[in-house]
Amino acid sequence: MAYKVENPDTAKSPFTGMTRKHYIDLAKYLLERAFKHVDSMDTPIAFPTVEGSKTYPQPNDPAWKWRSLEWECLERTLTVAAPLIHIEPDVEIRGIKLREYYCLHLYNALTPGHKNSLPLPEELPDATYQFTCEFGGLFKTLLLLPDVIWPHFTKKQQDEMAVTISKWGHHRTTQNNWRIFNITTLSFLKKNGYDIDDELLKSHLLWVVSYHSGGGWYLEQTYNYYTISLFVVYGTIWARSFGDKYYPEIAAAIEKSAHEMMKSYTNFFGRDGYTNMWARSICYRTWISGAFPVSFMLQGDQPLDPGFARRLCSGSLLQFVTREDFFHNDVPAMGFYGHKEYMLQNYSCPGSPFLMFLPFICLALPEDSPFWQAPENEGFWPALGEKSHTEVLEKPGLILVNHGKTGTAEILPGKTYYDDHNYSKLIFSTHFPWEDHNENGGTSMEYSYRSLDPRDIRGDDINFYLTGQALKNAPEKKVAYTTSQAMVYNGVINDVIYRQAIMRKPPNNGVGYIIDLADIVIPGGVIRVDRSRMAFEHELTLGHFGLPHYGDKAPTIKQFEEDGKKVITAAIPGRQVALVVYRGWDEICTRVHKDRNSEADSSTVVYVHKKRDNYKNPQMELMVCAMLHKMDDSEWTKEELSPIKEFEFVEITKTLSCFGANLTLADGKKIVVDFVDIDGNKMC
Repeated sequence: MAYKVENPDTAKSPFTGMTRKHYIDLAKYLLERAFKHVDSMDTPIAFPTVEGSKTYPQPNDPAWKWRSLEWECLERTLTVAAPLIHIEPDVEIRGIKLREYYCLHLYNALTPGHKNSLPLPEELPDATYQFTCEFGGLFKTLLLLPDVIWPHFTKKQQDEMAVTISKWGHHRTTQNNWRIFNITTLSFLKKNGYDIDDELLKSHLLWVVSYHSGGGWYLEQTYNYYTISLFVVYGTIWARSFGDKYYPEIAAAIEKSAHEMMKSYTNFFGRDGYTNMWARSICYRTWISGAFPVSFMLQGDQPLDPGFARRLCSGSLLQFVTREDFFHNDVPAMGFYGHKEYMLQNYSCPGSPFLMFLPFICLALPEDSPFWQAPENEGFWPALGEKSHTEVLEKPGLILVNHGKTGTAEILPGKTYYDDHNYSKLIFSTHFPWEDHNENGGTSMEYSYRSLDPRDIRGDDINFYLTGQALKNAPEKKVAYTTSQAMVYNGVINDVIYRQAIMRKPPNNGVGYIIDLADIVIPGGVIRVDRSRMAFEHELTLGHFGLPHYGDKAPTIKQFEEDGKKVITAAIPGRQVALVVYRGWDEICTRVHKDRNSEADSSTVVYVHKKRDNYKNPQMELMVCAMLHKMDDSEWTKEELSPIKEFEFVEITKTLSCFGANLTLADGKKIVVDFVDIDGNKMC
């Protein structure tokens, strides 16, 4: 059965009932289920692979891949086990003493010649391997909790293991966040008296500092949760346990960025603590919540309200562990809720999701920490009322929205460099997890594009006339709908969020295939006033959030026209969406999706569609709609479905740009949409 908070403390934790005791209980609950896969003290912990999954190891993979599975399962379950051992040194799970178990299997893995020992770097082709990642996680944990494992080996055992640790710590790594794994490994060795290449360690550290982009954000492949979970969480643990003594200036740089991150950190979470399904490695789910306890390790003034921090941290864990569909083979599924292939990467394995339990770092905090003692509260949420708050993060090009009316939190991405639905949705919501792309159109929360240009249909090379470069233009690839190939952030001006969706990216920066985006955040949704600059014949769709079919029951759909606008609503118990269309679209549609939703096998998306094939060079257009959502079962009112009181299309604006608009919102607020110089305002 899924986890249930027993004997909730409603005085100290009125929203979740969770206290320090409940975190200890939850840790034991998770390990009790995980250790169903461990027959005895001598059995390495390894979880069953999922047949047909893209994740590793595959059936015919070499032996080292299967060792990597065991190593990842061992290290990542220690994310939960080590804090528990710290609190209860003699704790047993299913009759197995945890400290003895992890000491035994770490020793076996790290001593060459044992049947379960890890391969050494020189035994494999010169490349980067998942082993490095898990070394980093292991020594982040042992730097944080030096009492739980390392002192319980003899000096001889430590020296034997140090050989393998050193070889992997000094081995090559990737270009960005993986440097942190080498940093924690080498730092652990040095702290415990072993020789390392100090210049290599310092080089990794300086590289990490160089990635800071401002506002607490670090450049990874793009901007994502790795900033919070690795650069901030691992970085702060490294600074307190090692960096302050050996590299104080670099530790100060990491500390400064962590404080900057904390200024907007709580805006990522819904009122109930829900986390947002955004960016890659989404099966790690709540790993970003590890920054809540880590914030209490920062120097200077505490950046977070402790009662609010614990409320959000607890809520994020309860979002998942209270659902039985979250578990697969008694461990966290590879997905967001259940197992779903579309959101996975091939570097994950069945042990990977245990990284989501970084929040158990909180058990390293003393019992009298404000994190544990402060009563839960809801931070900024009560003051919002039914209004929405927008937090603009210029450096990573992210807009965070907290909707007081619905309790949801949203991420509007602006610097997405490639076609990847983990990043390219127009809006990511805590309570409407994103859906996979549908090549037939109607993809949730994205523009989908299909070329009707006869040159594409024939397979002609249409790029040559713009660039002089010949490119293969396979006609069969033009049959399916595609989504944006990149997202560009252009700034926020007078409460209008400007971005650009590059729908096709030949070697001309997408010119001729651009949709200029203008988002106006309103309570419980957004008004879109988007300018289509699609130069050739095409079809477009724009989908709302997808709604899962629970118990194979489809949403209730209502559709009507009123006061010159088209309206469609869709509702499931506790959640609703509405799409209000003002101009620029031909029709409103619905589509049932299969295996594209994180919560159910089937889902419904309401969307709009248009087809422009009557001109060889279609005109520019403004596409205007409102995309609304609710978190209850109440009927939509006429006022809710009328967010725009007045709308004026402006062919030439006062700034001498073209195709803008003047709006008066339902609350009387005046909004001007003006795409002046948008191409020159690109911040990629």
